Amino acid sequence: MRIATYEYEGRRQCGVVEGTVVRALPDGTSPLDAIDVRPVGEAVPLSDVRLLAPLQPPTVRDFVTFEEHVEGVRRSVDGAAGVPERWYAAPTFYFTNPYAVYGPHDDIPMPPGSAVLDFELEVAAVIGREGRDLTPEQAREHIIGYTVFNDWSARDLQSAEMQVGLGPCKGKDTATTLGPYLVTADELEPYRDADGFLRLALTAEVNGEVVGEDLLSNMSWTFEEMVAYASRGTWVRPGDVLGSGTCGNGGCLAELWGVRGRQDRPPLKPGDTVTLTVEGIGSVSNTVVAGADPVPVPVARRRPRERP
Repeated sequence: MRIATYEYEGRRQCGVVEGTVVRALPDGTSPLDAIDVRPVGEAVPLSDVRLLAPLQPPTVRDFVTFEEHVEGVRRSVDGAAGVPERWYAAPTFYFTNPYAVYGPHDDIPMPPGSAVLDFELEVAAVIGREGRDLTPEQAREHIIGYTVFNDWSARDLQSAEMQVGLGPCKGKDTATTLGPYLVTADELEPYRDADGFLRLALTAEVNGEVVGEDLLSNMSWTFEEMVAYASRGTWVRPGDVLGSGTCGNGGCLAELWGVRGRQDRPPLKPGDTVTLTVEGIGSVSNTVVAGADPVPVPVARRRPRERP
């Protein structure tokens, strides 16, 4: 099942996609409840609706599970070769901003103060029911479906912030694209390989030019293993989004810069359109537009260290 959230005739609705049309579900139906509800609306051409992000997640965890991506970006940042040994120990993630979610065709503003904007091609798993301290085998029953995930990254802000030892902060805070649909897990089972990975073709384009291609099955951990790790000592709850991390072989510009030793192709600028396609799920296509000017904030005050 493909579940869409969309605007039609001024109303926000949730519906089921059937080929080139969408049929509305009863008013108030959540995308997470859609799998158990029958459509009631007439078929409306997808070309007549505005697709929104398929859900508004309460939390967004973004992992880093592609070895090739780590190699390329590390080379881009500091010229180092290989992958840190610690990376292999567990599927590391960070929490990103659930209030900065954009739909599959929305314009994306430049992050304030950034001149080095990048895309990141990922797939996200969506949690359908709560759980904690899950095994990977149990975690499969907690994944309701998948969607395309673009982790927009202000590389100049990100690089500066992470020198402090925390982050990413504003380097990842402006936009995350989700869409075009929430595809239920059963739809993608035919793509699962013998090791439990989803063998889906991934393609990244900038202004119609293919800049990256990979397979989702090149992840080093399965989504079930990621969910299990995320649930260790805490809860995952319905609507939580877990990104795969950026794929390799051109899944972002920073990786290409590391491989080529120069910013080729250049960072994204207003007017550039990024299209990310995932086999079995669909495509998101967003155009970069000018953003707001940064609101000035003073530098830190070097305060006297008085004591009571």
